[in-house]
Amino acid sequence: MNQFEVIPPRSGVAFELREGQTLTVCDPLGCQVADLLAFAADDIREVISNGRTFDYEETISLTTGNRLWSNRSQVLLEILEDAVGRHDFLLTPCSEATFRHFYPDKPVHRGCFGNLAEALAPYGVEPDAIPTAFNLFMNVPVEADSGKLSVLPPTSRAGDWIALLARRDCIIGLTACSAYASNGGTFKPIHYRISNERPSSREVDIQSGEAQAVHHRHD
Repeated sequence: MNQFEVIPPRSGVAFELREGQTLTVCDPLGCQVADLLAFAADDIREVISNGRTFDYEETISLTTGNRLWSNRSQVLLEILEDAVGRHDFLLTPCSEATFRHFYPDKPVHRGCFGNLAEALAPYGVEPDAIPTAFNLFMNVPVEADSGKLSVLPPTSRAGDWIALLARRDCIIGLTACSAYASNGGTFKPIHYRISNERPSSREVDIQSGEAQAVHHRHD
């Protein structure tokens, strides 16, 4: 069983995910968002699309059994298991511009957009090609009458996780989100693991528990 890799707070990574592999993303300490992007490995102009996904899945509340579609109407990822059931696919990655707009009294940070741009650059992805991310664990309720959006702290608890199956060879971008409101005002790590088989809930629970213990020992 592969061990989890660690994304430090307010940073990001990119990596290859092969068709048939499973990506498990864990929130080891709770209340932390992770922005996820997926590009087709054979042509990075094909990329995850919230609009296509909403069209084909007929919902904005994506969870176990839902698929994430590309701008070319192809499935890139499928949600195998989801311990949280609350994610966002409406809002763009936080950036220097959004920090200036929403947090004028806070230091400007390059945000998930800047972290994704740097991590994906070696794969040929340019900043203007970065779309709306699938924001794991992000809590964005929509008012039924007005359509107004709110950004509330995530409902994820320590050790919660989501597992996604690659339906194509993909390039993945993944962050530990940098925005204040999205993460309840604090910034924590995100853990991820790639496996060649579907992980059992027990396996993930064991490793997420080990991850929590490691962090608490270093507090």
